[in-house]
Amino acid sequence: MAKVLARAGVASRRDVEKLIAEGRVALNGEVLTTPAIKVGPDDLLTVDGAPVGEAEPTRVWRYHKPTGLVTTHKDPKGRPTVFEHLPEGLPRVISVGRLDLNSEGLLLLTNDGALARALEMPTNGLVRRYRARARGHTTQAKLDTLLNGITVEGVHYGPIEARLDKAKEGGTAANLWITVTLTEGKNREVRKVLEALGLIVNRLIRLSYGPFQLGTLEAGEVEEVGPRVIREQLAAHIDPASLPSADRRIAPPARAAVAERPAAGDGQRRGGGQAKARPAPERPAKAKTEYKPGWAKPKKRPSRGPVKTVRGSPEGRPSATKPSPGSPKAGARPQGKPGAPRRGPPKGAGPRPRG
Repeated sequence: MAKVLARAGVASRRDVEKLIAEGRVALNGEVLTTPAIKVGPDDLLTVDGAPVGEAEPTRVWRYHKPTGLVTTHKDPKGRPTVFEHLPEGLPRVISVGRLDLNSEGLLLLTNDGALARALEMPTNGLVRRYRARARGHTTQAKLDTLLNGITVEGVHYGPIEARLDKAKEGGTAANLWITVTLTEGKNREVRKVLEALGLIVNRLIRLSYGPFQLGTLEAGEVEEVGPRVIREQLAAHIDPASLPSADRRIAPPARAAVAERPAAGDGQRRGGGQAKARPAPERPAKAKTEYKPGWAKPKKRPSRGPVKTVRGSPEGRPSATKPSPGSPKAGARPQGKPGAPRRGPPKGAGPRPRG
């Protein structure tokens, strides 16, 4: 009974048990007192007198979780949760695995609880890939020791592939980037394993989970996975009766409210403080530029030489012509005709007599 109601999106299994204990669930008109009852396809199931509809086919969403949100439906400490900041219009969904308060990146959401549990099981070997920024010093040879597994505080972690991407040179501690690939996904596994090597993780981003990638999703965005992709990639983990049968148009990514990231050094290693959620900022409409009349009126250009009218041109349109090879340049002082007598006293003559 709890499984059927949870799959129908009424509530979680734990909350369904509370509804049954309160006498709010009935099967074929009889109020139930225990969830240990099987439900057939022809049975009428009601909650608070309203009939419960059939469960819809399996659906999956990719969500870019920002920092400052807890991956739970209810937090006893009152911290903001992932499910409180999802866009409107989504049905009741659950997460595939978790990301802690200060972690970010890809988080899969689904309306099928059986699928979520199947994808979380280490025996299925789904690869999780992270990018971690850590403070300290290490070498690739030291990171390669994780391929044999490691035991930290009595907990054994399986083989982990870690690749050193970028590190700063110098004798003091510095930030470096490491790509981590694993298949178990235990609680805070990446942080605990790297801390065992003397590194302190101050940023952790999940890049992929199984066949699904974070891609270009921005923080707070949610995008549904198409039915065809679900059939091709997840059919082995889904009840055949719950597989989506037809393709449909998928809406573009929807943006949810984004939680503010804590300031650098503020609770990053201690679990962080409570982050206040803020809605995504709206972009103001771009105002249309108004131009004054005549603002781009062309300026008059000075003439570059004599202008003459070209015969046969429409309306006697003038055209500029280049001066001929023997013609004087524009603005030059006329020198007179060649061979004409020169005015004034001849060269070499004395001064003109006065009077």
